[in-house]
Amino acid sequence: MLTPPSDDRPTWVGLSDSVLPVDAALAWAVRADCGAAVLFSGTARDHSVGRPDVSLLEYEAYEEQVEPRLLAIDEAARGRWPDLRRLAMLHRVGAVPVGESAVVVVASSPHRDTAFEAARFCIDELKATVPIWKREVWADGESWGLEPQHISEVGSS
Repeated sequence: MLTPPSDDRPTWVGLSDSVLPVDAALAWAVRADCGAAVLFSGTARDHSVGRPDVSLLEYEAYEEQVEPRLLAIDEAARGRWPDLRRLAMLHRVGAVPVGESAVVVVASSPHRDTAFEAARFCIDELKATVPIWKREVWADGESWGLEPQHISEVGSS
């Protein structure tokens, strides 16, 4: 189970095979000096392009590379938005039932523009640069993704 950092570190990254702590991530990101905390929760949905009745998503990761790549995203985000305060990026592996969160990104800052932009940057970079793959199970079959995913370096997408 993922738990927020117990010290004053501004970054919380992790991979878990349990339900993601969405509420805890948002609560952790809120600070007295921040007027904005943006939460993105990517949830498993019941359909995909050409695939009705999706019943399950399953994620696998190259675990040794996940944390270093998430930390590289954190570093890149802080370089672009120096007033970014707390940043959480959490991803689930294993089976994720429809309606549950597969990925969570939370960004906090003194102003909303930074929080929105940083959260968007982080989820986009995570999808492009972190080696995590998805299998969908639907009424007529199952498959590992709709097309090949090429992992790139942070900042190159």
